[in-house]
Amino acid sequence: MCFAAARRPAGVPAGRAQVLDPPRRGLDRRVIDAWLSLASLLAASFLASTLIPLSSEAALFAVLKLHPDLAWPAIALATLGNTAGGLTTYLIGRWFGSKKPLAQLERVRRYGSPLLTLAWLPFVGDGLCLAAGWIRLDWLAVALWSAAGRCARYWVVAQGALW
Repeated sequence: MCFAAARRPAGVPAGRAQVLDPPRRGLDRRVIDAWLSLASLLAASFLASTLIPLSSEAALFAVLKLHPDLAWPAIALATLGNTAGGLTTYLIGRWFGSKKPLAQLERVRRYGSPLLTLAWLPFVGDGLCLAAGWIRLDWLAVALWSAAGRCARYWVVAQGALW
């Protein structure tokens, strides 16, 4: 046994030099990548719930494939962004809504805020948010019911991405 082998740290095979990582300054690249992925997901989910045709589900799926350890923060941020976009559409309906009732809005008025659990549906969801603002439903109830439906949808997408 040679002198170098006797000084070799445990776990390092013979014949291999031990390479030490240089000290890192600032943030780790993986942290920055994860942060940028989550920020992009938040922006995409916000824009997808307005009148811009984007797929927030695809963005969530991609983030979870890159960072499976960020499942719950990704679901929470996607829900937050998508709900905020839906509330933006709600505010547009509230701003432009007239005092003249429309016959098509009676269904939304009849079922109220719980109908907003379906606000995640393509095409229909934007109309539901707009109608809720138009007939001036309580914004907090709209936000909570809408967030519940959107969170359930993102949870299902996350299960598919992580499976």
